[in-house]
Amino acid sequence: MNDIVGIYSRLSEEDRNKLNESDESRSIQNQKSMLITYATSQGWEIYNIYSDDDYKGGDRNRPAFNQLLTDARNHKFNIVLCKSQSRFTRELELVEKIIHGDFAEWGIRFVGLADNADTANHGNKKSRQINGLVNEWYLEDLSDNIKTVLTDHRKKGLHIGAFALYGYQKDPDQKGHLIIDPEAAAVVREVFELYASGIGRTNIARILNDRGIPNPTEYKRRKGLRYNGTNRSCGTLWKYYGISSMLENEMYIGNMIQGKYENPTYKCKHSKPVSREKWIRVEGTHEPIIDMDLWNRVQQRRAEKAKPCYTGEIGIFAVKTRCMYCGYTLASSSNRGLRYLKCPTRNLGNQFCKGAFIAQRFLEQAILEELNHIISEYFDETSAESMLLVTRNIETGKQRLRKDISNMESKVESLKKAIQNLYIDKANGIISDDEYIEFHKDFLDEIEQYKKQQADRIAELETLEAEDKTIRSKKDILKEYKNVSRLDRDIMDSLIDYIEVGRCEKKVHRNDLPPIVIHWKF
Repeated sequence: MNDIVGIYSRLSEEDRNKLNESDESRSIQNQKSMLITYATSQGWEIYNIYSDDDYKGGDRNRPAFNQLLTDARNHKFNIVLCKSQSRFTRELELVEKIIHGDFAEWGIRFVGLADNADTANHGNKKSRQINGLVNEWYLEDLSDNIKTVLTDHRKKGLHIGAFALYGYQKDPDQKGHLIIDPEAAAVVREVFELYASGIGRTNIARILNDRGIPNPTEYKRRKGLRYNGTNRSCGTLWKYYGISSMLENEMYIGNMIQGKYENPTYKCKHSKPVSREKWIRVEGTHEPIIDMDLWNRVQQRRAEKAKPCYTGEIGIFAVKTRCMYCGYTLASSSNRGLRYLKCPTRNLGNQFCKGAFIAQRFLEQAILEELNHIISEYFDETSAESMLLVTRNIETGKQRLRKDISNMESKVESLKKAIQNLYIDKANGIISDDEYIEFHKDFLDEIEQYKKQQADRIAELETLEAEDKTIRSKKDILKEYKNVSRLDRDIMDSLIDYIEVGRCEKKVHRNDLPPIVIHWKF
């Protein structure tokens, strides 16, 4: 194999902030030009140039970086060229795993131009490892410094966060300070007063919903804030647990409570909750919305209402049933020894929900009837012959789509190669800048067209493969439950994704069922 090189360049936000305008790393183009010139001088053929703009060296989700690894694994080139090892990665773990592990196994040479990192030179492995360790320390120190600064700000009572708590807004004249948002604060005071007067959380939510008051998430969106809530099933609705969270939040009496979540290490992207005793609490940092008398009355009532949670056996329909109108998970209730499922948002003043309702015994009966009907129909001989024909047609379609995808991939790779050669021709003065721009645009347009066609074919192939998998596994699944006469939790988990339930508009007979849509897994 001739020397074929994959060039990798990266620019991060930290590079953009450097004061030295002549620093090569400030520009992706400068990196590319330097690396192309070096590769050409070595007589290496350039396979592709991979660029990640505005990505940190510790980010493992860099798109071009991961594409380079995929191409390296597929032996598209035998050299990886970067400005330095830190441009490739700052993590020592990845240095060992990829540069000293995977690349060695795949027969790929790694070259870092600025720091003389070259895996072909076995004598400088220790220096590469030391550089990797230094880069690892850099990431760890950077993370620790940021945490230290944020913790210091929190201990000083400065608000750290993209959005202020509902009822407050960020002070435009003082960074880290909160001021009262009069419109939202009025709602907060009303919630506390209603609860102190004896009205429960669910009824408070219903009162606010009846008056069309948007919940905190919707309120922020209406104020033009780019805020994404965790549950948008009912849009603007208040829920009882939102009211509960508000009633226990000390921020409303002027105390800053922060540090409820933390990232264990800089490598961990998911926050974890912190125990309450480790929260950072600073008193009197901002104007309170709730006075201490009202706060104490609310906390006393909350303490009186508190009771241990019931922990029992999980019902067979738990988390499996949804309201057909609003999408909420149905709640279970009992009356005179019978159990029912109903939509909880009906009691919260949701005017757009009819309120799904059904007796559990009727739902179980409906599921068993449909399951037995599906099994009976599936194992009919005529249906089996038809299924065999469908399977054959699916396989033919899959073969055709794979061929189309492979052809388009080849065309895209050829066009990418042409672009790389075009860049080299421009760098060497063979073509003019205007010619380069014109040809480059034409090639990119063609690549985009092929990629769109390829994406369509891939989507078709995935659909066919899913259908094929469903057909092949369906027989085995249904055979196992051929003679089932009663539902249990295992059957629900194995066969059913979820169930949509509606409400009977008019009952002709006592046992008339509401609309039911079962979403099977097979």
